Amino acid sequence: MNYELSILNNDAERGTSVNGTTCQNRSGCDGCREAEETSSRRRFLQKATTIVFGSLSLTLLPVSAGEQTDDNPADGSDGDSENQANLGSTDHNNDAEVVFGFLVDTEKCIGSGKCLTACRIENDVPEGFARTWVERFVHFKDGRVQVDLVPETGFSGSGLPTIDPDDVERAYFVPKLCNQCVDAPCNQVCPVHAAFTSPEGVELVDPERCIGCAYCVQACPYGARFINPETNNADKCTWCYHRIMRDEQPACVEACPVDARVFGRLDDPTSELSRRIAEIPTHVLKEHLGTHPKLRYVGISSEVT
Repeated sequence: MNYELSILNNDAERGTSVNGTTCQNRSGCDGCREAEETSSRRRFLQKATTIVFGSLSLTLLPVSAGEQTDDNPADGSDGDSENQANLGSTDHNNDAEVVFGFLVDTEKCIGSGKCLTACRIENDVPEGFARTWVERFVHFKDGRVQVDLVPETGFSGSGLPTIDPDDVERAYFVPKLCNQCVDAPCNQVCPVHAAFTSPEGVELVDPERCIGCAYCVQACPYGARFINPETNNADKCTWCYHRIMRDEQPACVEACPVDARVFGRLDDPTSELSRRIAEIPTHVLKEHLGTHPKLRYVGISSEVT
């Protein structure tokens, strides 16, 4: 401020220049006053511009200079996102091209229930809840469709109602689990961003963020989520993320006695999964919803949802 006053005083002492002519009338004529006001406005704008750009420089400089903080690692990634991606140790986390997929062949499934037991033990699933389950679909000749839930002990000796084979057109078992949708509605409704997609396309839940609001449970169109009573967090099938990131098979796939479940890489055209999808017709559940599941089925009908 003192610097500005000094400039104004110096101008007044030596006279104001108007159109190249210096006026020595210190009381000021109209032309002098107009020129002086113009000069003052110009200096004010210059100073204001300097202050604004200076503030922007101070704000943006740390970012442009690559300043490292706990919230902004040197690689430019978000700290929380990095923690989420590292929930399972992996050699694939840095390979964005890896995309996992799952195939269920209902023409092979015998409803043994071994996959259910393997999942419960591997993932410590509490009693009364399931990350994966198996349904028996019976199509009667009169057009009726009956759906029964296969117990963990398996279909054989399960006590499910006996059906006269002469009344049945066809019957099959449908294992169900998380579809790992490309456009997952469960992720979109999470108010704290605890539901997220791993770099390999697997939908996960961050237990440090989840508040157990159950919004994602309600949003999932496949009924694949539940609130774990022991953790009070949203829980679901993760295709055994901790195993597949160690290049192991999901527990249910490993336990299936007839190879009805196939897990692999969709991005690798030479994988068994990719080859089978290319060779035989497959379908996804509730295709009309546009969620684009990465779980595909062989041998299901429109009644399976």
